[in-house]
Amino acid sequence: IRNCRARSLIASAPPRRSRRRRVATRARMAASSNGRGTSWSSTARMYQGSTLRAYPAAACDSAPIGYGAIMLTSAIVIVAVVVITWLVSLVLRDASVIDPVWPLGFVAVAITAFVAGSGDEGRRLLILMLVAIWGLRLSGYLLRRNAGKGEDFRYAAMRKRRGRNFWIISLVTVFLLQGVLMWIVSLPVQLAAVPDRGLGLLALAGAVAWGIGMVFESVGDWQLARFRADPRNRGKVLDTGLWRYTRHPNYFGDFMVWWGIYLIAAESGAGAWGFVGPVLMTILLVKVSGAGLLEKDIGQRRPGYAEYVRRTSGFLPRPPRP
Repeated sequence: IRNCRARSLIASAPPRRSRRRRVATRARMAASSNGRGTSWSSTARMYQGSTLRAYPAAACDSAPIGYGAIMLTSAIVIVAVVVITWLVSLVLRDASVIDPVWPLGFVAVAITAFVAGSGDEGRRLLILMLVAIWGLRLSGYLLRRNAGKGEDFRYAAMRKRRGRNFWIISLVTVFLLQGVLMWIVSLPVQLAAVPDRGLGLLALAGAVAWGIGMVFESVGDWQLARFRADPRNRGKVLDTGLWRYTRHPNYFGDFMVWWGIYLIAAESGAGAWGFVGPVLMTILLVKVSGAGLLEKDIGQRRPGYAEYVRRTSGFLPRPPRP
């Protein structure tokens, strides 16, 4: 038991007696037991006058949980999430189910860190709330966006290329790989769950950065969904709203969210070592699965995209060029 919330009432030992009194007491107890053991009344008399002492909850706390335990527990939780998702994908024959589960894996890690951690409770709760808001919103958005559209073209191409062995290959190249990335990106969440000092100005700065990121990500997704829903916009380029200042406001928002969470975690001391998490997320968003992947062929599908690229920032927001 890591924490004892209630005070413990422990009976203290009876006061010391002289040797003669102890011998007399034993004789009385033996006589009253009639060979069947000590009677309850004798035992009660023996402990008359003993005192009850109240010990604070801190007295029964065990040693705080360490980094290794938190990181191992988080890894086990992530493996469970991705393996269960993989089994669902086999039934549905759709590896795209991992996409809306990706943000939920971070929520699972945040819950694990909050429950199993022993660091500042305010920091753990704040990180849990911010990760949960981000993860639940993004998962819901991806579920609505992908509903009824079948398997994503990336996974469909991989399935065709791998043939009958795709079912087992996908476990490693799609699901466990994303689990590893999830574990690394969430390192600030895990490391902030160990003992540390309380919340301060750096945590406030992190919360502000997270808020800016949530605005860019959620509003950018909403503007894009509304634009695509209008048949008159087919083949056109969205260059209004937040998309006027950056070609990827949703990815920039994701970037800000995770650097904000990192700042909150870094204030704990140990959380600063989790910088590899937001660095990896930045690389994924800019070069790998985010903006980099999207812009490989979008110019061929959107006639006006080259002009949009010329005047609009690729990632960090800024006023458009004339």
